[in-house]
Amino acid sequence: MRDEALCANPPPVIVVYTLAHAVGALTAAVRARCAIVLSSAPEAGVYAGPGWFRALIAAARDAVPTARCSALLDCGGEAGAALAAIRAEIECVLFTGRGDVAARLADIARRHGVRLETARPAVALDLGDDFFAAPEQIERHCFRLLSRCIVRRVPGAAPESGSGAPPACRPGEDWRG
Repeated sequence: MRDEALCANPPPVIVVYTLAHAVGALTAAVRARCAIVLSSAPEAGVYAGPGWFRALIAAARDAVPTARCSALLDCGGEAGAALAAIRAEIECVLFTGRGDVAARLADIARRHGVRLETARPAVALDLGDDFFAAPEQIERHCFRLLSRCIVRRVPGAAPESGSGAPPACRPGEDWRG
């Protein structure tokens, strides 16, 4: 085992609007040694589209290749936007529209290897107020958040299969292995 901090499970969701936001959040995640979810703004899949989001996430991952993250494109209740995101193979698409439409989209998403979510996750940090902030300020802001959510492995605890987090995590508890 390594002395490795893990973020809470599920990973914190950070809403990003710009490449500087995404790079700052990923850089902070590497410093905090935890995974995060980069989320678009609400309904960004409708007005910005999946091409923009895919390019933003790819550029951020290229800038911080050691970061561990997943990406979520919010398409609101617009089935057409969600379908476009699925066809573009955005890894996770949020659709908040009618249940019968969500069921059909979920089937299409599965065939494309895309995860479809139907409820907005709790947001740990929305960087909308930091739209014009300097990259260093964004990274500091994200790191402050991530350093509060870090949990450490408990001695003798083995990670649960598939969850990535140990079963007996306690916030701030350290271990030596």
